[in-house]
Amino acid sequence: MYYLRRSPSERSGVYISARNENTIRTYLQKEYDERLLPIVKQEIRELEKFLAADAGFPDQIRDLYLAFPERARKYIDAADLPDGELEQNWRDTAFEPKEVSDIPVKLVTEKGEHVRSKSELNIANALNRRKVPYRYECPLRLRGGTIYPDFTILNVRKRKVLYWEHRGMMDDRDYARRAVWRLKEYQQNQIYPGARLIITEETSASPLGTDEIYAIIREYCL
Repeated sequence: MYYLRRSPSERSGVYISARNENTIRTYLQKEYDERLLPIVKQEIRELEKFLAADAGFPDQIRDLYLAFPERARKYIDAADLPDGELEQNWRDTAFEPKEVSDIPVKLVTEKGEHVRSKSELNIANALNRRKVPYRYECPLRLRGGTIYPDFTILNVRKRKVLYWEHRGMMDDRDYARRAVWRLKEYQQNQIYPGARLIITEETSASPLGTDEIYAIIREYCL
């Protein structure tokens, strides 16, 4: 049974019928939130202490590398690089992309890459416009063999490499079956959706929207 006491000194309170679930829910949630608040505040204080203690160290590590003459840096395997140099090194690393001569329609990105679908074209151009470093169909060696993710992406701020697979014909049964197999290949190599793997899907009746692409970039790539 539920009773509402409006002050700690009130002994019995007002009975609330079990049928009045909205009122019960409101007051119980209020009590829970009031008990939760000091716990959350304490957690925030502890996080602020940790961040304050760690403040400046990443910048100091990157500045240490910059303190060496430019000609000497090529001999140093740095623990971390400044953002611009990290990004440039990643962009400059050569790779052998998948053969695209079998593409029937010539779709060319703003960077001059030939891609396989209009959605891939939109993804590539959106990444380029947001200045996100990416590689199209760069080989990825897994335990089961080599695959070619649609996009390999470097999140510079998080120092993290991501893979973006766009599954554009999910209303095709054979295509969907292959997409499931590919997902299992990723997961068997500890590459999981939401962590290092981005998956977008579409059918002929439900295409991938530009707003969806930019929202994903903001969430995972910047």
